[in-house]
Amino acid sequence: MSAPPFIHLRLHSEYSVTEGIVRLQDAVARAVSYRMPALALTDLSNLFGLVKFYSYARNNGIKPLLGSDVTIANEADPDRPYRLVLLCRSLQGYRQLCDLLSRAYLAPRVRGRAEITRRMLREVGVDGLIALSGAGAGDIGEALLQGNRVQAASRARFWEALFAGAFYLEVQRYGQAQQELLVSETAALAAEMDLPLVATHPVQFLERGDFKAHEARVCIAEGYMLGDPRRPRPYTEEQYFKSGEEMAELFADLPAALENSVEIARRCNLQITLGKSYLPDFPTPAGVTLADFLRQEARVGLERRLQQLFPDEPARARQRAPYDERLQLETDTIIQMGFPGYFLIVADFINWAKRNGCPVGPGRGSGAGSVVAYALGITDLDPLRYALLFERFLNPERVSMPDFDIDFCQDNRWRVIEYVRQKYGAAAVSQIVTFGTMSSRAVLRDVGRVLDLPYNFCDQISKLIPVEANRPLSLAKAIAAEPQLKARIDEEEEVRELFDLAARLEDLTRNVGMHAGGVLIAPGKLTDFCPVYSADGGGSVVSQFDKDDVEKIGLVKFDFLGLRNLT
Repeated sequence: MSAPPFIHLRLHSEYSVTEGIVRLQDAVARAVSYRMPALALTDLSNLFGLVKFYSYARNNGIKPLLGSDVTIANEADPDRPYRLVLLCRSLQGYRQLCDLLSRAYLAPRVRGRAEITRRMLREVGVDGLIALSGAGAGDIGEALLQGNRVQAASRARFWEALFAGAFYLEVQRYGQAQQELLVSETAALAAEMDLPLVATHPVQFLERGDFKAHEARVCIAEGYMLGDPRRPRPYTEEQYFKSGEEMAELFADLPAALENSVEIARRCNLQITLGKSYLPDFPTPAGVTLADFLRQEARVGLERRLQQLFPDEPARARQRAPYDERLQLETDTIIQMGFPGYFLIVADFINWAKRNGCPVGPGRGSGAGSVVAYALGITDLDPLRYALLFERFLNPERVSMPDFDIDFCQDNRWRVIEYVRQKYGAAAVSQIVTFGTMSSRAVLRDVGRVLDLPYNFCDQISKLIPVEANRPLSLAKAIAAEPQLKARIDEEEEVRELFDLAARLEDLTRNVGMHAGGVLIAPGKLTDFCPVYSADGGGSVVSQFDKDDVEKIGLVKFDFLGLRNLT
């Protein structure tokens, strides 16, 4: 049987942070079970989940369509921004989207929102992107709902001119207010202006039965109670992951709009290279290669170390051979594996720190087994004296990026990061994002609050969750391990409802933070590789990909760990 004539082009996963509860693997599995050949991820103003989604989709034979549901500034009324979906057609489109999202986060916030302006779109360029009009949340939809056809047509002309041949008018049916009026008006405008129409479905959760859990998630993020009659209710229980058949039935009157969802999927052909490393360019003297410069610096550095270790010249001559042999072996391996730049970059900022009054640790972890690191001043332990093995740190048979754990004095660490920013350019350097999740104990408290259950009641129940190795057990394991929990779930309806909702939200992404020590240095503009995020409009900048994902796309992480003992 052939695949249904529909592809989902709108999906808010858990990485939309405030209002999606779809786990990426579940979304891909659902697309596979519905025989959909492709699936889009369009989280709200971010690409946090992009690398994970790309890998899951490719590994399961699904074509990943990558984009974002972005907020567009409304110059006339800043309190009412518009929405637009941007999908990447190519690598160029991916870079444009990274640049646009980064600019939005680095610009001053509008009522706490990161917004893309029309000026940004023109400056960055959009020829690698496809735009969907945003249906009722877009500026065209707003004009149509107000009965202003002339304004709607003029706005549509603007977008069609900007996204030449890649702008689609969106129609949706998920039980929203004035649904049919908007569908018929949008279809009429599309016919009148000869613009393509596309049917989309804004997926916020996987199953119809997840609606209440999704509402709880929104309330947790926005500080409302579930039962509050005054809280905004923009979502409906129809926003689950519908099958192609369900969508075909829903839009039986607009078959071309269904076909265009497949056409858009055909037009998006973004391929991302994973697993190849891109080191920043380390400046070497004119005409000297990185490899030669590493050999040169390591030899000079080793000479200095040997003079410290063996001040007596005849003793030095007797001890030299094993050091020279080890240095030769290590430099050959480092060069063969393509990492001379990495060692030179790390040595440069560590030696700057030492010269400029920032205490640095002596080195720990497997990196302390390298004579080259010792010679360059990265570590301060003589590996031969302590019989430390270089192969534990770098091994040609197990190719992975070298990784030095470097401790800096807590109070001066920022100065070293600032030096790196100056040297490689602010646009090439950022820290790394981390995602906080809803652990079993925390999710019980969060869900209890939005259900308006007494604090002590929820606190008491969450404390019944056993802790192992400093981590609370998952809800399922806790119920199996703690008889009191099982008994209360069986006997008390409130506890049963609390656990049912909490289980659906457990371990979802709850908030965005910053990695304690990781710093990225890119070869050129960081946004050519991944977008950046800032919680406060440019104060602290982090990558939108976490530490595993930045390494997958080839950016190199340097650890700048703050250690109070060195202060």
